[in-house]
Amino acid sequence: MTQNGSRTALGRVLRRVENDGGDGVLAALAGLPGADLTTLQLELARRRAAALSPADVLAQYRRDRFTAPSPVPFRALRRVEDALLDAVAAQPEPADVVTLAPLAPLGTHSVLATVDQNKVVTTARGTDVAADPTNALALEAAVRRRAAAPRDVVRLAAVQRVVRAQFVDAAGMFAHFSLFAQVTAGRDPGGRSFERAALAEQLSVVTRALDGLGADGVEVRLTVLDPAFRAVADGVAGAGAVDDPDRATGRGYYEGLCFKVVARFGGGEPQEVGDGGFVGWARDLLSNGKERLLISGLGVDRLASFS
Repeated sequence: MTQNGSRTALGRVLRRVENDGGDGVLAALAGLPGADLTTLQLELARRRAAALSPADVLAQYRRDRFTAPSPVPFRALRRVEDALLDAVAAQPEPADVVTLAPLAPLGTHSVLATVDQNKVVTTARGTDVAADPTNALALEAAVRRRAAAPRDVVRLAAVQRVVRAQFVDAAGMFAHFSLFAQVTAGRDPGGRSFERAALAEQLSVVTRALDGLGADGVEVRLTVLDPAFRAVADGVAGAGAVDDPDRATGRGYYEGLCFKVVARFGGGEPQEVGDGGFVGWARDLLSNGKERLLISGLGVDRLASFS
């Protein structure tokens, strides 16, 4: 858009908002078409940036937790990423490793995963800064499932640097960090066979990667949320998988079955390094009750700190 065109669009948007003054301003802004809201936000950002000096920019860089470099050394992160991707490649049917965009459509995290939008960094152009790669992988899996044969299974994986807006004052908790994620999407032909196979495949990647990173022990804590998934859990029982019926978190987020991954390094205390479970996102995205989706993630920075 030309500079004159931008001014014309801005004037039109401002008149519309001003006509709904007082308590109606927020409602007017929320009701603006996406392009109009973007026009307004870009002008606000332009004006605020124009008032800054180089010293102001440096000062924000020094104090803002979202812009500071990671305290975890690059080589440590890369070592963990390599171990995870090697574990994916070693699978009989390896997932397609996707390079995700750093942005996702507005609402990707709050609409799909019921995460509070205030925990997500939203941009002036109507997108979300990536907060969880499983959400974006679920979108990509839905696109591929729509184009695939009904019995085709879509397996995707990614390593992505993400940003979380909520402040957590605890060791090993950062404003931005890397996550390794897997999603497996398809339909169950009967007897929960899709669910059993998908769970076994993803846990195989997780345990192989942690073994490669020198974990002394790996424990997968399974929580059955629906009795119909008891056989799914039994299919991976033993070999480090144990029941965790008292888990409180994840209920309402996962359905059927969920799990936590706990590992011990160097004789230290067990540390939670991953999480996963079945979700209804594919069913909702494709408006098809037969669609199934398993997601899981591992914290790359946490693993780099422990291993």
